[in-house]
Amino acid sequence: MINIKNLHKSFGDLEVIKGIDLEIKKGEIVTIVGPSGSGKSTVLRCMNLLEVPTKGQIIFEGTDITDKKVNIDEVRQRIGMVFQNFNLFPNMTVLDNITLAPMRLKKLSREDANKKAEILLERVGLLDKKDSYPSQLSGGQKQRLSIARALINNPNILILDEPFASIDDQNRSIIIKTLNVIARTSLVIVVTHSNDRLENDTLIECVDGDFQIKEDKREFYKIMKVKIKVRKRYSFFNMIKKSLKTFRGNKIRYLLV
Repeated sequence: MINIKNLHKSFGDLEVIKGIDLEIKKGEIVTIVGPSGSGKSTVLRCMNLLEVPTKGQIIFEGTDITDKKVNIDEVRQRIGMVFQNFNLFPNMTVLDNITLAPMRLKKLSREDANKKAEILLERVGLLDKKDSYPSQLSGGQKQRLSIARALINNPNILILDEPFASIDDQNRSIIIKTLNVIARTSLVIVVTHSNDRLENDTLIECVDGDFQIKEDKREFYKIMKVKIKVRKRYSFFNMIKKSLKTFRGNKIRYLLV
């Protein structure tokens, strides 16, 4: 399905991706984990050429998409992308956000596009929100809408950048169940720094622009949970520390007044 060979990506003198090799087949779920700045999102953006690799090949369904002769817009119609910041159209309803692409690109009628969109909205639990606008949705609902929109053209690959970030447990559970169902027929690639797991996923850790496949997933997630707890505790104490500093500073100002 997708074969990445010796992938490099640099921004000026900074080399972000350092010679990654990866082969992923249809029906697989790949979870890429790693800290912020490790190169996870850059790899995803290279997979549909939103970022052009400095060196290497990305072979999608037998075609090297880094070849300048390839019509990348046609290729992207077979790749669904869910962005970290959603990229929804604020002036369009939930339904119109989904139907825009199939009506423009696939020349579907309004009626056929609406039927298809409503099936997807029901799948992600948002059918009752079809006439709402993105500003009226929660973060988790926007994420689910983004997934529905990415699925409207029946992509062979679904790529998701941080789909579990800043959402509550209920939305997280719905998204995980939805992705597990999608993975039965399509390739799903998820980038995350959380410890949320998908069924039968291939776990890859991105460390300083290099990929390491983790065989012992249970042990890795156990270590990751500890790291997340420590990080949260550190963030909490840091917040208290800053608040105390602010309070002391304000107290001195009040005394001077």
